[in-house]
Amino acid sequence: MKPGPYRDAVERNREYLLSLDPDRLLHNFRASAGLTPRAPVYGGWEARGIAGHTLGHYLSACSLMHAQTGDEAVRGRIAYIIDELALCQAAHGDGYIGGTTVERADETVDGKVVFEEVRRGDIRTGGFDVNGGWVPLYTWHKVHAGLIDAFQTGKVERALPVMLGMAGYLATILEGLSEAQMQTLLQAEYGGLNESYANTHAITGDPRWLRVAEKIYDHRVLDPLAAETDQLAGLHANTQIPKLIGLARIHELGGQPRDRTAAHFFRDTVVAHHSYVIGGNSEAEHFGPPDQLSEAITERTCEHCNSYNMLKLTRHQYGWAPDAALFDFYERVHLNHVLASQNPQTGMFAYFMPLSAGAKRTWSTHDDSFWCCVGSGMESHAKHGDSIYWHDADTLYVNLFIPSTLDWDGARIDLITEYPFADTVALMVKAPMTRALAIRLPGWAKAPGIAINGETARFDRRGGYALLRREWRAGDRIELTLPMTLDIEPTPDDPGIVAYTHGPVVLAADLGPASADWDSLPPALVGASPQAAATPIDAAAHRFRIAGAKPDAVTLVPFFNQYDRRTAVYFPSFTPARWKREEASFIAAQRAAQALKKRTVDQIDIGEQQPERDHDFAMNHADLQSWAGKSGRLLPWGSGNYIEFTLAVRPGPMVLRALYWGQEVDKDFVIEIDGKQLVEEHRSVPPVKQWVSNDYPVPPEWTEGKDSVRIRFETRGTDCRVYEVRMLAAETGRTA
Repeated sequence: MKPGPYRDAVERNREYLLSLDPDRLLHNFRASAGLTPRAPVYGGWEARGIAGHTLGHYLSACSLMHAQTGDEAVRGRIAYIIDELALCQAAHGDGYIGGTTVERADETVDGKVVFEEVRRGDIRTGGFDVNGGWVPLYTWHKVHAGLIDAFQTGKVERALPVMLGMAGYLATILEGLSEAQMQTLLQAEYGGLNESYANTHAITGDPRWLRVAEKIYDHRVLDPLAAETDQLAGLHANTQIPKLIGLARIHELGGQPRDRTAAHFFRDTVVAHHSYVIGGNSEAEHFGPPDQLSEAITERTCEHCNSYNMLKLTRHQYGWAPDAALFDFYERVHLNHVLASQNPQTGMFAYFMPLSAGAKRTWSTHDDSFWCCVGSGMESHAKHGDSIYWHDADTLYVNLFIPSTLDWDGARIDLITEYPFADTVALMVKAPMTRALAIRLPGWAKAPGIAINGETARFDRRGGYALLRREWRAGDRIELTLPMTLDIEPTPDDPGIVAYTHGPVVLAADLGPASADWDSLPPALVGASPQAAATPIDAAAHRFRIAGAKPDAVTLVPFFNQYDRRTAVYFPSFTPARWKREEASFIAAQRAAQALKKRTVDQIDIGEQQPERDHDFAMNHADLQSWAGKSGRLLPWGSGNYIEFTLAVRPGPMVLRALYWGQEVDKDFVIEIDGKQLVEEHRSVPPVKQWVSNDYPVPPEWTEGKDSVRIRFETRGTDCRVYEVRMLAAETGRTA
């Protein structure tokens, strides 16, 4: 890769990878094997039950980094880790290697116990755990995939026997389960475990591994997709995407027609009906109803892992049938989400990419985060050279306009550009070549042009490409011109809420530094046309001005590089007449939302993996469910079924607020705080088809001197459904 923001991201990521201590990532693996750890475990997720997932990502990231840059220092890290894992595997003696843990009887024990319980048919899951262990199959997949990458991409041959031993250990468990037991197990998140087994088959040719891959099939989610039915609303998004990547790989290795159908339908459905303007998807990690985005523009939009995996799935689909529109999507996500998710100053990563007005990005820390999005971030920013060029038997495809040099199979080309901060892309031929060139013509480009050696060239359009055939000579220069225009993209369910794009770049209002508080009203557009409201300041730099925005004029800038700024991506728009009618109600609604945000001391979104983990969620019987786009928990009919969690409190009167669906009435359950009954709730109210909140004042002495309390919902004869719970400061002037 040549100089530019993508190479900067790769170099910053290399520094981060080399700054990590492999022995700290190996801590739990050695402890599990009865070997003395060489260094203390890292914090964050690595200090919890999901520990070990980072090591798998780290192996993949270092392998990708080595493949892209040839860096031997990162390859040395791979070799060291493989040797250590081989020692751990030998100590276990059965192929097992794992770093997961599980809480049992108020102590933390080795996570291997969960796998052996599953072997015996003892399988219990609440959706994000197996027998109390936090997604152990998800972590297993990360390590399995990391070993595959270490062997194939990192070129460390001794990774293969370690990987095969690991694959064999789990396979003996899965092969012994009935179909019903498998379906129970697959209710828990398992990452791309099917993909790893499919790739193991591709490496070895052993049909056993493909059979295991095909057995890892979640009928509940995948059958509707194979039938081309969208039932994604309420599902945890990144639990699903890797399943479809696995199906895509199984299809490529000879799987059933349903595998391709499901993967194809899923990708196209998510892109067309569940994605925001930057190409990312999900709000608070979950899919909402299709084409319903206007009410889900928050600080928790667009988990990075989702975009990382959607790009992987898009690559599979493109490999089946080249289509430039697939790389229009790829570029949209790669530029506006992936590049936005790494802070170029610190190398740290963002979990969510917030799109709401006034939001800022929250960055990981070096030693105490290790979220899933740190892991996928390591990988994303180790492979920015990936997918620029593709080929078939006689054609070289140019899909991404990233400054780079291609030296492959006789093709030697320099790609020179400052795109997206320039509208020209030059390809310099460095050696004679007979291959045709297919250059992507982005769908947003209204009047693209091509010149060869300074002269306007005619070209064939095919599948979104400019197809150029000739005997290429060293020194030939092909120049692609892509004039960029300002455009708007409304939300599908409310055309009055719009986002701006300029060429491939998503724009955002710059609302000031992230370090400063922001309590202004969200900018609103008032005028006959949102598109006409924006006038250029410096179009080449993607800077525009909206003088008529309310309450103040705003400047539009590229969203992706606002790393330490507060932004707004979506804007409500009004005609002058409508603004006159609705100004007061709009302002009142925004102020009410801001006031609720200020009053909120803590909040848990029930049924969502990370919020539950962050709040020490526990339960005995409570099924994951969703309704009207929100996740929740169903406590089944009876008495004594419970969920409990911890919420922060602060000095002063507190109010507990619970969110219910208005039609779920005539229920009997109690709410307790630290073992004391706060209320016996009956929900004996007329049913309404909307969300409703109930406020429960908390006696001040229950929170005095505390910084958190334990909340419990428990049934008393009926079922109970809970979706969101907040701890609020009492309104000013009122007491509890």
